[in-house]
Amino acid sequence: MGLGALHTVNLSEARAKAKDCRSTLLAGQDPLEVRAASKLALAAERAKLMTFDQCAAAYIAAHRGGWKSAKHASQWENTLATYATPIIGALPVAAVDTPLVVKVLSHIWLEKTETATRLRGRIESILDWATVSKFRTGENPARWRGHLDNLLADPGKVVKVAHHPALPWRETGEFMVDLRKREGIGARAVEFAILTATRSGEVRGAKWGEINFDAALWTIPGERMKANKEHRVPLSTAALTLLKNMPRMGDIVFPGKTDSTPLSDMSLTAVLRRMERKEITVHGFRSTFRDWCSESVANSFPREVCEHALAHSLPDKTEAAYRRGDLLDKRVMLMQAWADFCGTVPEAATVTPIRGAAT
Repeated sequence: MGLGALHTVNLSEARAKAKDCRSTLLAGQDPLEVRAASKLALAAERAKLMTFDQCAAAYIAAHRGGWKSAKHASQWENTLATYATPIIGALPVAAVDTPLVVKVLSHIWLEKTETATRLRGRIESILDWATVSKFRTGENPARWRGHLDNLLADPGKVVKVAHHPALPWRETGEFMVDLRKREGIGARAVEFAILTATRSGEVRGAKWGEINFDAALWTIPGERMKANKEHRVPLSTAALTLLKNMPRMGDIVFPGKTDSTPLSDMSLTAVLRRMERKEITVHGFRSTFRDWCSESVANSFPREVCEHALAHSLPDKTEAAYRRGDLLDKRVMLMQAWADFCGTVPEAATVTPIRGAAT
């Protein structure tokens, strides 16, 4: 067994090492095996020194297949690269502690609260992954309840929730007249989103195979729905007419740059900008529809029918457990009534003078 080169280990050190080896032999162990085991243990410890960025990349790679879109993965990568990497990215994940997490979050917690809360959740998930993977031990320093909630302000009290700007429901008819004058696939996608009270992403991803013209029904598969549950949308006469007038260039109903790719979200926003309606959003028309359901005196549809039309879950879990259907028959009438309202422009008020002007 070699103890080291002469120019590195002098005679007295070699004698000390030899004595240690003889002691190891007397204890019933092979000094060569002990040295090999020590090298393996050291290599294992070095392997555990995964940096935070390496763990983040591994977490994203492991979960990417379960996320709805590539955009979701890019959002993770971008927020982490912008805010976490400069501070903790190169550090061993085992070294990330509470003060470091607070340092990452504190400088954007008040100015970009929504981004900061999402970032905190992502850091927490990555650190949980690292703990399960044996790259770190102990409590998660990014957890909120009973931990960071003592160090950072309640995000719900820092800034009010900003709702998507919506068009007042009484102005819908006039808006639709202007919209229908606009040409282009983007304008038709916005019109279809309004008529069906669906989300922008659901409309942009619509495929001809999901449309049943005979049943006047659009069935959106669960993987394209926010709640991961299939949603059936009754198609009004106006919605069917719009679809029948759309050219079929591929499987996508509202194609973008190519026949095989859908429109981008900005394409729909651009329609509103060209109409000089920057104060509203496409998603806000779902609120317009819901306000019409609640406030229009001509509308007497029950609340649960209107909520099902928006693919919302019932807030009462007991009620939801017993109500298994989707109230399709009633929603057929609701969506036709909404389409009829969208196609109606209120007449301008006229004033009849009580007395004629003096001549």
